[in-house]
Amino acid sequence: PGPAPPAWDSFVRCCAEQGLLAGAAAARPLYLILDDNFYYRSMRYEVYQLARRYSLSFCQLFLECPLEQCLQRNRLRSHPIPDETIRLMARKIEIPDLEKNAWEQNSLILKSFECTSEDDAQIINLLATALENPVKQNEENTEQKEADRVTCAASTVHQADQTCRRIISQTMKEAKDKNVLPSEMKSLAEELNKLKAEFLEDLRQGSHLKNQTGQQNHSLDPATSLLSSFQLEATNVVNKYVLK
Repeated sequence: PGPAPPAWDSFVRCCAEQGLLAGAAAARPLYLILDDNFYYRSMRYEVYQLARRYSLSFCQLFLECPLEQCLQRNRLRSHPIPDETIRLMARKIEIPDLEKNAWEQNSLILKSFECTSEDDAQIINLLATALENPVKQNEENTEQKEADRVTCAASTVHQADQTCRRIISQTMKEAKDKNVLPSEMKSLAEELNKLKAEFLEDLRQGSHLKNQTGQQNHSLDPATSLLSSFQLEATNVVNKYVLK
């Protein structure tokens, strides 16, 4: 209901201009390629849910590449991004798990540094398999469940944001009390706010944090575990300035 968003209008117009929506072209398979990092599995699952809602086909092509080669390729770009952004992506990215997740069965993992002619055949087979096996609609009220999940997540993220702000405010006060130079207070605030943004994104995407030993803390809910970890890392950031 309601007017279509501008992006959708633009997409439909481009398809029409290329003759993809009428005549013989409309009878041919139409592939929508979403070219993005989709580093959290939950991001890709949202696309899968759309395919399921409309009984469309769905598949994933994951390009695996060593971190050092990613950094090297990035430095050759005309507008490279910071190395730390790529390192952060490498830590967060979640590879398709074909054994655990039934919805990721139509996935192909290729080593992007060893491209061969055989890869072309594998990609064609992946697409053909997906076309022959469109995702079946789930009889459960998935739309309502997803709406409830989004509402709950938004409320949790909002509360976590408020708590993180309080932690940052208290941390800045402690830094000032410990005689951190005024010239460094701005840099400290920027680091803490960047840390907050990353933690909130983890919470928003449902990423599970782990404690210092690498084992997930099952006694705490994700939001509480995240805030506890945020408090610890905020303290570590301040210590860098205090112990100079």
